[in-house]
Amino acid sequence: MPDAARLAFDLGAPPPVPEEAIAAAQALLQGGWLHRYGETLGDASDAALLEEEFATLLGARYCIGVNSCGSALFLALYGSGVRAGDKVLMNGFTLAPVPGAIAHLGAEPVIVEVTDELVIDLDDLAAKARASGARHLLLSHMRGHMADMDRVMALCDTLGVSVIEDCAHTMGARWAGRPSGRFGRAGCFSLQSYKHVNAGEGGLIVTEDEDLAARAILASGSYMLYGQHRARPAEDVFARWRDVTPNFSLRLSNLAAAVARPQLRLLEERARIWSDRHARLAALLGAIPGIRLPHRPQQEEHVQSSIQFAVTGLDAAGFCHFLDACRSRGVYLKWFGGEAAEGYTSAPRHWCFLRDAQSPPRTAAVLARLCDMRIPLSLPVEACEAIVGVIAQELMRQR
Repeated sequence: MPDAARLAFDLGAPPPVPEEAIAAAQALLQGGWLHRYGETLGDASDAALLEEEFATLLGARYCIGVNSCGSALFLALYGSGVRAGDKVLMNGFTLAPVPGAIAHLGAEPVIVEVTDELVIDLDDLAAKARASGARHLLLSHMRGHMADMDRVMALCDTLGVSVIEDCAHTMGARWAGRPSGRFGRAGCFSLQSYKHVNAGEGGLIVTEDEDLAARAILASGSYMLYGQHRARPAEDVFARWRDVTPNFSLRLSNLAAAVARPQLRLLEERARIWSDRHARLAALLGAIPGIRLPHRPQQEEHVQSSIQFAVTGLDAAGFCHFLDACRSRGVYLKWFGGEAAEGYTSAPRHWCFLRDAQSPPRTAAVLARLCDMRIPLSLPVEACEAIVGVIAQELMRQR
């Protein structure tokens, strides 16, 4: 690729909405049944069917659809018994809705370090769990990176810590053959436009916990129409919670569900494409001096819709010049280590709604030179070399 040439491909392109989903949305619009509940609807709404289909796909007993993954995190914590003043552990490399879900409850985040491999530091997790007395971990599989889940769960069992998984970036991913979202007390998934299923917005909770499921359904805003859910607990479970659970109006719409349902059947093919593009980009980036990619364990079966790499050997000014030059040429690299939050990116020191808004030292060091780039599902194979060519050229200019 010639020096200073600009990439024509849009790295921000979301996954396409298939024709079947467009037809389903159009039919729903013509009928007008966009709200998932109604006295005459029964349990065959698109939202109820999506929940049932996703529960089956993951081998889960219950699934609850809500209006965003952030709402899913909030309701999963709420259904687990987290209340105002409680401390909740979370890893320091994540997106703002994760501490936001904790703050929504009036609880207090306890930020745990991440390693150079972008996963939670288990030694720091153990130390901070014991020091804080926290009994809940909101574990973010940030940008698709899964920690050793066997070790995580064994440690949390020893500590008496309940785990909620943030699986916004790991729909379809597995650890040692087990799907993400099926390790902790609940798993929370995203249907936002840049995720593995593009419904514009939406979230899904999967769980085996009947009380958590009933409380989440009621709190999401089912009124007394919870019987219109298909992947739900029995009536006697709702009887325990129906009159003492507030309605937060966080429901999934039928329209989002109608758009999402056909895409579930495309997940396997999408995973194949994303894995291929990620592998190509990783191989090319890994050959560039001064770039380090995180190690991916053999047990991790990832579905990477983005790629992360660290740049070494540049001072702060040189790194910022590198980012600006790549962006000006159409290779938009996000950075979580900037002085201020930007776009979707932020770090613990930017979350000034926390009592102590600071990035733990190791996490700050990891994010200081970490680059993050989306991998569009529509990325042509031949574009991989061009993208990495821009990165290599601009990195060389700063050396």
